[in-house]
This record gives sequence, structure tokens and C-alpha cells, in this order.
Amino acid sequence: MTQLPVPTTAIVVVAAGSGSRLGAGAPKAFVGIDSRSVLRHALDGVFAARPMQVVVVAPAGFEGVAESELLAAAGERSALGTVVTGKETRQGSVAAGLAALWGDVDTVLVHDAARALTPPEQIDAVADAVAPGTGVIPALPVVDTLKSVDGDAIVAAVDRSLLAAAQTPQGFPRGALEAAYARALRTGEDHTDDAALFAASGGAVRRISGSERAFKITTPADLERARMLLRGPASQAAAVPRIGVGTDVHAFGGDGNLWLAGLEWPGEQPLSGHSDGDAVAHAIVDALLGAAGLGDIGEHFGTAHPEYAGAHADVFLARAAAMLAEAGFTIGNVSVQFQGNRPRFSARRKEAEAALSDALGGASVSVSATTTDGLGFTGRGEGVAVTAVALIVPRG
Repeated sequence: MTQLPVPTTAIVVVAAGSGSRLGAGAPKAFVGIDSRSVLRHALDGVFAARPMQVVVVAPAGFEGVAESELLAAAGERSALGTVVTGKETRQGSVAAGLAALWGDVDTVLVHDAARALTPPEQIDAVADAVAPGTGVIPALPVVDTLKSVDGDAIVAAVDRSLLAAAQTPQGFPRGALEAAYARALRTGEDHTDDAALFAASGGAVRRISGSERAFKITTPADLERARMLLRGPASQAAAVPRIGVGTDVHAFGGDGNLWLAGLEWPGEQPLSGHSDGDAVAHAIVDALLGAAGLGDIGEHFGTAHPEYAGAHADVFLARAAAMLAEAGFTIGNVSVQFQGNRPRFSARRKEAEAALSDALGGASVSVSATTTDGLGFTGRGEGVAVTAVALIVPRG
């Protein structure tokens, strides 16, 4: 066996939680997502990242099971892994993991096993971003409308531009993190995550971009989401192409110029809608999300998400393409037809197809247009109707 160099980075994988909200009758880390447990999936991601010391903090009585999962995930890197017993609190469990670090380690990542699908690229990015005196957290922007409440009463709106949803792993210089934990032990302080504990001790914390796949498995719905994301690429049976169909209808009557098929049409009557009313782009998004089993456009881009008000096709399509990539799918091609008397489309067909393709990361897009010979609301010039068909393929 090849001798592995001694790493200077370590990751403490916290798997000692009870998982009471999951209601699975076992500690959360040992519940199965598919044929593998939450912990095993988390460790698969850890060992797909750069070589580092791996310390798994397991619940008392589950150390042997945790070690089996560690060895199965580690392969030739098994010498880099160890299992320690957790404490009653998360803070105590992390401290137990820190006590097992090797002497050469100078950068420590702390990771929740419950974030089982965290990409290895995120783990590496956090390790790269740690600097002397500065900790790092991956985070996502908050997209939901937030309210401050008092019981059932709504008190005020919360400016979500000032907020971010923290994920793990969180990374820190070892010496500063150990000092922060020693301080918390002396003062009896308890913090919700390691970044808060580190900051309370005077350390600076900055954020980097997180990943939608690094969500925390807490409830049965989260567990089902993880299973759904793994279902496609996880088996040969799911390696077949998948097809989705999307439709959208918008009436004329918005403000400004018409936006359709990713293009602005000066002088044409605009369509009304929450965003720019681009029914072609919206139908494509619905087709893509439907093919991947990721819901629909209303769920992810509707009126509950005011950040998309007025957004154009490139924003919608790029976000949909990113969601599919995170779920393990590649876009094959998209075919769209819109029905309407205006605009006259043929002269700008190639331009529209290129704009839509660019927004989807280069996927093939074809667009056709037709009239309804004066029949129906489209024939009366009241609006447009669009149908899109998308072909996607799970990545092997």
C-alpha cells in the first residue's frame, strides 16, 4: 500500500445527534437514505475530497457501526480515519473530535453528517479559504420572504439581503478554534454552530458560496428529498433519458416592451406576469423541472419569491439548469412551440435559440411559432400559449 503523506487538514464529522425530529427510531446518521446510511453518504463526499484526517464523532454504543461505515468509505485512505465517542451536546461532541487531531494538523473543518450530500468540491473550497485568524462558512442566500413574529402575530418584515443560510463544513485555523472551545468551556457558553463560537472568541468569519445539495436532513421530508436526488444517477435503471412537458400562458397587458424567448421586442405589446412574462422561458423551466422531478416553476420562482419579480429568461433558465446539475442531470435538448399572432418570429428565430441555449449552458434549443387561424384567445390576439418538451439524462 502506498504511504500517504501526513495531512495538515482535518475534518471532524459530527454524527452523534439523536435525530428525534426524523422519527426513525435510530440516531440520524445511521438511518438509510438508499442502500447506504446518512453517515456513509457524508463520508463518501469527505473521502472524495482531498486527503485529510477524518474524525467521526459517533453516539455512545454506535462506535463500531461508525467505524464500519468509515472503513467502507475510506478505501485506501483508511489510515486517515478514526472514530471517537460523542457527548450530550453538539459542542461537547466537536470538542471530543478536536481532542483526536494529529499534531501536524493546522486547519480544521467541522462537518455535520446530516448534510449527507455535500459535494466534495464544497469541502475543498472551505479548506482553501481558511486563513490565519479567519474562519469560513459556506452559505446560501435566503430566498423566502421572512417575517418577525410574536406568537401568531406578524410584527415586521425581515430584510433577507442581510441574511444567509449557513451550511457545513465550517473551516478554521486549528489553534484559534481550540482556543475558542477552551474559552467556551470556561465561560459555559453554548453556541448554535462553530462559526458563532469562533466569532464570540474574537475570530473573524467570512462566507463562500454553498450548494443546494448540502441541505441538512432533519425531517422525513428532508430524507425523501435526499432519496429523490439520489434516485436518478444511483442506478442503471435510472440512467435512461427522462422527458418533461411544460406549458405557459400569458395575456398581453404588461408594462414596457415585450420579452419573449429570451429577447426584447421593442414596439411589441408586452405580456403580463410576475416576472417579465416570457412564456417561452417559463414553459422551458417547467419542462426541465418536471423531467427531473423537482417540482414546478411556481414552487421555485412564483410570487412567494419576490427576488424574481421582473427577472428575464436568462435568470430563470440559468437557475433551472443549476438545479438540474445539482440533482445529477444533464440537459439533452429542448423543443418549444408558441402560439400567437405576434410577434413575427421567423426573422429572429436563430437569435432566440442562441439566447436560450446560452442561458441553459449550451444545451440545444429549438423554437417554432404558429398561429391558430383566428381561433381562441391567441387567435383574438389576447395573449400567447407555449408548450415545451425537454429531454434530460442522468449523469452516470
